[in-house]
Amino acid sequence: MTAFDLLSPAVRKFVRDKRWESFRDIQSAAIKKIMGDDRHYILASRTASGKTEAAFLPILSKVDFNQGGVAVLYISPLIALINDQFMRVEDLCSDMEITVTKWHGEANKSLKNKLLKAPQGVVLITPESLEAMFVNKPYDVKNLFSQLKYVVIDEIHSFIGSDRGVHLKSLLSRIQDINSGSFSVIGLSATLGDFAEAKKFTGEAERTVVLKDPAAKDLDTVFKYFEQTGNTLPLELLKDLYRESRDSKVLVFPNSRGRAEDVAVSLMKIAERVGGHANYFSHHSSVDKQVREYVEEFAKSKLRRNFTIACTSTLELGIDIGSVDQVVQLDAAHSIASLIQRVGRSGRREGAKSRLLLYATNPWSLLQSLAGWLLYLEGFIEPPEIIDYPYDILLHQALSITKEHSGNTKKKLVGSLKSNYAFKLIAEVEIVEIVDYLISIDFLEELGRELIIGVEGEKIVNGRDFYTVFNAQTYYKVVSSGTGIGQIPFTAQVRENENILLAAKIWKIRFVDHDAKKIEVVPANDGRRPLFFGEGGDVHPRIREKMMEILYSKEIYPMLDENSAKEIEKLRTEFSVFLIVDPNLQRPMLIEAREISLYSFSGSRINRTLSFFWNLSGIDVSLNDDQSRFKIESEVLDTGEFDKLLIPSSEDLDFHLENFLYANPGALTASKWAVYLPVKYRLRLLKQRYFDFEGAGHFKDMTWVSNRTLDIQ
Repeated sequence: MTAFDLLSPAVRKFVRDKRWESFRDIQSAAIKKIMGDDRHYILASRTASGKTEAAFLPILSKVDFNQGGVAVLYISPLIALINDQFMRVEDLCSDMEITVTKWHGEANKSLKNKLLKAPQGVVLITPESLEAMFVNKPYDVKNLFSQLKYVVIDEIHSFIGSDRGVHLKSLLSRIQDINSGSFSVIGLSATLGDFAEAKKFTGEAERTVVLKDPAAKDLDTVFKYFEQTGNTLPLELLKDLYRESRDSKVLVFPNSRGRAEDVAVSLMKIAERVGGHANYFSHHSSVDKQVREYVEEFAKSKLRRNFTIACTSTLELGIDIGSVDQVVQLDAAHSIASLIQRVGRSGRREGAKSRLLLYATNPWSLLQSLAGWLLYLEGFIEPPEIIDYPYDILLHQALSITKEHSGNTKKKLVGSLKSNYAFKLIAEVEIVEIVDYLISIDFLEELGRELIIGVEGEKIVNGRDFYTVFNAQTYYKVVSSGTGIGQIPFTAQVRENENILLAAKIWKIRFVDHDAKKIEVVPANDGRRPLFFGEGGDVHPRIREKMMEILYSKEIYPMLDENSAKEIEKLRTEFSVFLIVDPNLQRPMLIEAREISLYSFSGSRINRTLSFFWNLSGIDVSLNDDQSRFKIESEVLDTGEFDKLLIPSSEDLDFHLENFLYANPGALTASKWAVYLPVKYRLRLLKQRYFDFEGAGHFKDMTWVSNRTLDIQ
């Protein structure tokens, strides 16, 4: 029986009306599997391969939507992606008279109220809106989702290994508790580095099947190198980028919002001088929503208009902007997974190639870009971080569950948390300790046998910020003559008469209203350099190890242009003075007149841990993580002291970590709820997420090979 024959008559009619000649491989496989059983599935296939239809065609064929209650819940990491996917899902459902409802902060309230009165069909939602529903409308959650049959999680890789992912798992576990039967999870992703971890995400790894489509688009890749000497991008790079992009549809991915604005403005200025088109845009989270939507509509217009959009991760995920001819990555992406997600935006037309152009502005960025790309060609994508003990999210959910039930006994609360599959590895005694601590700080209050939200807890739970588990920066709205331009994160640099880049234009700050969190601006023309707002990210150890392998290899890489190839050879020459024989046990040590440099060629978390260890050992080091380079003033160190890498006992480690956390409170800013935990649990999070003690421990026996005759072990 063919995949088409397995579908319901109504779905077969939809396929015929769309004049689809055949299904794609992932669609055929998904239809046959999902129609045959009720297991969980992960659909892994390249961007634009039809994963949404692969999930929904069999679901719409199997589910009886006349039974009442919401039957299918679609969960997305982005509101913009929900708005985009809504049209595709509604198109699938319209002829079958299946109701499709968007549920998020910007969605139509009357349609939400209609759904509450008569729960049915398909609901598209974010985890944060689901959390808000549990806290504010607990009866409605049960009314809506007690008959749920399927949960479709789009871009599931963006949740795995993150606080949002743990939060989502907890919410799904809570929905399962109120469900009359059981539902199946279908995860969709174009970028997965660890299928075992993806299977665990459903809560039932043994009942989860991965369907992977190994087919890949043909890909043209070119590396170009332009040395950057100051803070601005080289003019020659911008000219070259203009030539490469002027006659096509292009996405440019720098590594920060500020750099995206810089690129958009610079290319527009070049176009104005040479009489080119004016379609240069920026797209990121600080750009006003209406401006972003205009850019998206412009890009996917059926009119053949060339454009260049300088963007961040806002266009990395699956928002439909139509066909793109080329993707440009400006300096090394922080992860291979991110780069591949970006590359997938190009060559989406049938038979078209994906085109990737990578620019580097310094030798180490070039080396990292090349290492990441070679690893991808070898089939490596970073596995997600494993969060086995998410004490901070457990704390958040303890408050949420208490609020949901308008009170609870301690026994029931602890039982709910212990049975929740997001927290299954956290011991019951630890849960009790955290709940007791919440009582001691008045986040929870005991009234007889009942637990309710305490006075201090009410301040937290009743705020809109409670629904998220990620830390949001404080943003100020940017306005010019009453028109919204966007928003920027507030820093001490944001002050009157400074220039900022936003929405592909340069603006001068006229007034900062701190009470209203608003910045009044006017167009700037004084030539003053604008402020930049950047983002960073940790780099996986395997990428750094590959960088070292390249340096000690003689391989020629055809994707490098002449300048790039020369820079790689320069680096190889510089590192040829270190006679590395075994890259697993040896690392370079550069001894100069006034300083010593150690090159760990390891991941960001390991580098932070090594720095922590050396400082404990009395060796003051400064770390340049981009180069995996530790600098030490040679006057204060005999090279023979490197065997003094101090790795303290577990008892002493907690003492030192507590001192470290006191001196560096920003180390846990990525964890929004950690600040409310008892100290010992904060330290455990620090070990899990900021440091890598196991990885750093391997360096205790590392041999440091110097550029002189002396080697240090």
